[in-house]
Amino acid sequence: MASTIIIKKRIQTALNVSKTTRAMQMIATSKLKKAQNATISARPYVEKLMELSKALTDRLGERDLNEYMMEAKDASDTLLLVFSPDKGLCGGLITNLAKELINQSKQNGKIKYVTVGKKIENITARLGEEIVASFGFGTILPIFDVVYPMAKIIDDYFLNKKIANVKILYTHFLTVFSQVPRIETILPIRIQKTGEDSRESSPFTLFEPSPKEILPSLLRHYLEMVLYQYLLESYLSEQAARMVAMKSATENAQEIIDYLKLEYNKQRQEKITNEILDIGSAAAAFAYE
Repeated sequence: MASTIIIKKRIQTALNVSKTTRAMQMIATSKLKKAQNATISARPYVEKLMELSKALTDRLGERDLNEYMMEAKDASDTLLLVFSPDKGLCGGLITNLAKELINQSKQNGKIKYVTVGKKIENITARLGEEIVASFGFGTILPIFDVVYPMAKIIDDYFLNKKIANVKILYTHFLTVFSQVPRIETILPIRIQKTGEDSRESSPFTLFEPSPKEILPSLLRHYLEMVLYQYLLESYLSEQAARMVAMKSATENAQEIIDYLKLEYNKQRQEKITNEILDIGSAAAAFAYE
């Protein structure tokens, strides 16, 4: 049985842990609200870009389609971008990403990796996979500029026909308590044509200059926005997972503190009782003499 001194030290340690996890929970909660607003705000813009791209492609023939929409016939490799946090303490988020990463490496053929986040970079390196580029994910809300170097790498591999497609592995935010890893193919961009001229369905939509001239820039911006959207989703998922994990850790620490305090009081009471018994025994012995 541990002494009261040891129990007091354990209580203090648990209190320190509780303070730390509570602070991390509050920080994650604050970041979560900002990330949620940014993610929700970006979704309609990405959807509108897709609508405009669809309207443009409806006015173009097959020969005028952009190279972002064409499959490389002579390539079979995949470029996989993986988004993960730089830091841990976010529940099973990184573990779930790692499981999906391993599944992809087993199911698909040759994959080249672009890792965004220190955790997934280390995991990918341990698996012995080919990493063509690595980026830090950061600890603050991502800004749009971070997608430019990623888009440049994608252009180099996809437009030069080194790969057949580009995919992203990220954590999709469902609720505060549920985040799941997802794989999305972002290139080639697949736009389902309606088969009718968009000038008939949207007669008031005018494009200047011509659709053929606008489409490359529009699709490039759409690609950048998709990358940014998935970065925001990953950041939002990280903060939600960390908030829940730290809340659970704080509650567990409090349970340990309550148990240790109870144990401390029991031992303290037992010690006092023993001292009283010793005094009583000594007094009785003295009176007997």
